[in-house]
Amino acid sequence: MLIAGQWTDAEDGAVIDIENPGRRTIVATVPRAQSADLNTAVTAAQRAFTSWRKVAPRDRGKLLLEIAARLESDIETMALTIATETGNAIRTQARPEATAAADIFRYFGGLASELKGEQIPLNENMLSYSCREPIGVVGAIIPWNAPVLLAALKIAPALCAGNTMVMKAAEDAPLGVLLLANACHEVLPTGVLNVLTGYGHECGAALAEHPDIAKLSFTGSTGVGKSIMRAASDRISPVSLELGGKSPSIVFPDANEDWVVDGIVSAMRFTRQSQSCTAGSRLFLHADIFDSFIDKLATKAEALKLGDPLDEATDMGAIINKKQFDRVCDYIEEGMSLADAHLVTGGMPDTEGPLSKGYYSRPTIFAEADNSWRLSREEIFGPVLVAMRWTDEDEVIRMANDSHYGLAAFVWSRDIGQALRTAHQVEAGWVQVNQGIGQLPGQSYGGVKQSGIGREYSLESMLESFTQKKSVTVNLNIPKPQV
Repeated sequence: MLIAGQWTDAEDGAVIDIENPGRRTIVATVPRAQSADLNTAVTAAQRAFTSWRKVAPRDRGKLLLEIAARLESDIETMALTIATETGNAIRTQARPEATAAADIFRYFGGLASELKGEQIPLNENMLSYSCREPIGVVGAIIPWNAPVLLAALKIAPALCAGNTMVMKAAEDAPLGVLLLANACHEVLPTGVLNVLTGYGHECGAALAEHPDIAKLSFTGSTGVGKSIMRAASDRISPVSLELGGKSPSIVFPDANEDWVVDGIVSAMRFTRQSQSCTAGSRLFLHADIFDSFIDKLATKAEALKLGDPLDEATDMGAIINKKQFDRVCDYIEEGMSLADAHLVTGGMPDTEGPLSKGYYSRPTIFAEADNSWRLSREEIFGPVLVAMRWTDEDEVIRMANDSHYGLAAFVWSRDIGQALRTAHQVEAGWVQVNQGIGQLPGQSYGGVKQSGIGREYSLESMLESFTQKKSVTVNLNIPKPQV
């Protein structure tokens, strides 16, 4: 782990095994951090904050740009590491993630000069202005589905704003994050960034409850996000939460075309095994096109090559671990047991042959679904899509919004007025019209309802999430001194 500028083991020597989910083999061990390790890291971050906050913003930005250059120079090593530990296919997911992480550092490195306040014109005798100041030591907890990208999305803006950080990497996928930490370590002053590896119930919980953590930024499940909020309430500290989703894709009858089918495959994040909080896993298809669209979608899904994440020919890799694999299988088995459900493609994983050697699950589509099913309401975090018919526009919007989640949504129609009307009525923080791609730097990304609090990816998110505004007022009408 990276603590106080040193690479160190856990104080008690405990370790965690890291498994390659595509082959079910152990590929590495990392330290299993406990509260004692966390305390050392927080102390180091506190010491570093006193000087780091005084570094000129543009100089902080230059350091982030140098980190970006280092990441760009070793994309392949990072991609190989991501594919090995996450099970995400190297061509479709791991290499793009490694590239995106470098892009994030470059984006926020260029925004350092935008850390500025405002002047308020109260009257001629009063100067009133605001300034943006760093919060302090930021705690960050990230999940395993896109670990390097998500680490970059917390490290780059927090450090650009003048904060220091203590991050806990996901216990299932810490290796790429440690590579990222090393690139930062080679550039940053001691203690500015500290990265620990450990279990959520041990290291993560201790980080959330630590009295000297001034802000907590968390990406993960809604259930854990609620516990993060409870812990933060004891010390009245701010939190940013990017949580789960059960995102709707609404397809209008004029969008029964191949490019839309491709977009649904992308929005469903099949090539990441749908292990994405933005996966469009509730598909609302107009009744007039339902059958023909489902047939084309099944053909596209079945054409995806499932296999070894390290194979350049692979489109879709493996589920992260046995626990998640079994969870996905339980949902598929439940769907297959429902009398009204129609299994279009997919089903239970192979028990023999090459795909039985890893945690592989084929794209699975259930047609004629009901919005009240558990499969339609709960975040599966696996390649299971449910498709529902609709005929009335108001009714489909009601069904799309009938969820405690509100992260992402996708709308498909050639009628842009109709599409935008729908996009404005859907309860989601991030809506795409006629595309199903991922987030891009500069967009404001985050959820509503139980999908989270706060935003990421943008200048706005950096200012709101990692700075606090101070108001300064100066009386300019000082009486002249008596002679």
